[in-house]
Amino acid sequence: MEYVILFFIGVCGTTLGTIAGGGGLISLPAMLLLGVPIHSAIGANKVSNTVSSFSSILHLTLKKQLSLKQCVWIIPVSLAGGISGSYIATNISEEKMGILAVFLLLFAFITSFVRKKSFFGEESLKPNKISITGLYMIGSYDGMFGPGQGTLMLYLFSFLNIAYIKAVGYVRLATFSSCIGAATTYILSGKVIWPVTIALLLGSVT
Repeated sequence: MEYVILFFIGVCGTTLGTIAGGGGLISLPAMLLLGVPIHSAIGANKVSNTVSSFSSILHLTLKKQLSLKQCVWIIPVSLAGGISGSYIATNISEEKMGILAVFLLLFAFITSFVRKKSFFGEESLKPNKISITGLYMIGSYDGMFGPGQGTLMLYLFSFLNIAYIKAVGYVRLATFSSCIGAATTYILSGKVIWPVTIALLLGSVT
């Protein structure tokens, strides 16, 4: 029964995360309430988000709403951030990570209510001090924890005057990149519980 619940958690979390960010505010607390250990819950999110964000990238690319040629530089920056954050997290004890999660969830919850700048810009996304630093820092946060990462990305892209539909594509590409780095770290550290992860992943792809 809990795997069915995890499936629907994946559906709801990824749908919200793709549209507006903050999907992790549904999936991570729900897994913790089901008794999934904190590192395993984060690891499940990273594996799930890797696959679901890739399917989103493929869809947006086929619809010509995302041009990888213009934003391929996002991949190494967010990948490095995801690896950095997940390495830090896997070296924090379960108890301390649980305490930290309370504060990070509160932070993510608050940021989801902060009003975003309007998405009427038509600027091109270019690698500069603001975009590279922002992507790396948010990627590190995503690798270490995750909830609110999509919202933070949307704040960054709205600040950079990127059009909304392009921003959504960039968020999914950055999420894929940070999550693939983080997922690899969590898998190699033995934190991933595969039945939980697969149930969540199937819901996310759906």
